Amino acid sequence: VIGVVIGKTDVRSFPDRKNIGTERFTFSFTIRDSPTCFINVQAWGREEYIRSLSESFRVGDCVTIENPLIQSKEAEREEKFNPVTPSGYKLLLSENHSVVKTSSCYDTDTRLLSLLHLPVKDPQDYYSLGDIVANGQSLHGRVLNVLAAVMAVSE
Repeated sequence: VIGVVIGKTDVRSFPDRKNIGTERFTFSFTIRDSPTCFINVQAWGREEYIRSLSESFRVGDCVTIENPLIQSKEAEREEKFNPVTPSGYKLLLSENHSVVKTSSCYDTDTRLLSLLHLPVKDPQDYYSLGDIVANGQSLHGRVLNVLAAVMAVSE
């Protein structure tokens, strides 16, 4: 699978249930290879492997993923922590079987660079900030998608 990284989480650790007293490490990222297709990728493993893999690329880099495990996603649970994707699947990376290679998008495919700027949600599924201000009370307690741009940054 070749795609551009459009999102990435920090490395986290969890107690390993199989080996009491040790930790497993993970991070996830989302790759996109067309305007309508993107998928979440999750890597699990030893701290050294996960930290090294996570530091090997950033958002905007193109990656080639070899030998991932393809798994059905549990939509309700997984989309709480990862972007909602149009695919019913996710990719899992393992230290022993999977390989992630990075390359410049210019070297791989310049069309991938344009995918960085496309929203991942349906354009009809957003609220403007004006709508939220005007209808704040009726929207209370609802989860909303907001599409906004930063106009300025200051103290």
